[in-house]
Order: sequence, then structure tokens, then C-alpha cells
Amino acid sequence: MKFDLPRAAGIVALIVVLGTAGVTFGTPMELQTTLMMVLPSMLVFGAIAFVVGMKHGEFRATQV
Repeated sequence: MKFDLPRAAGIVALIVVLGTAGVTFGTPMELQTTLMMVLPSMLVFGAIAFVVGMKHGEFRATQV
């Protein structure tokens, strides 16, 4: 399966949305707290994990 940038970024965004929805409905935290604290940290972590994974994939692709 080949991934291009829009498809891979969409998958990461979907994971962040599902995680945020799960935290919103699964915990007694207020929605404002979730959107102010949880969502930004999930976005930052998702971006970092995406870049590290992309670089690792590039490294693996160059190794024979």
C-alpha cells in the first residue's frame, strides 16, 4: 500500500479526532478543558510522530 502526503496526514488527523472524541465522551472533563489542553498536545505529538515515522520510512527505503 502506498501512502502519499495527503492520505498519510489524513490518517493522522483522523486518529487525533477519534482520540479527542474518546477523551471528550469517555471522561468527566469539561469540553473546554479537553479542547484547550488535550487537543493541542495530541496535535503536537501527532505531528512529531508523523515526521519521525516519515524520516524512518525514508531511511528504510534507502537501505538495500
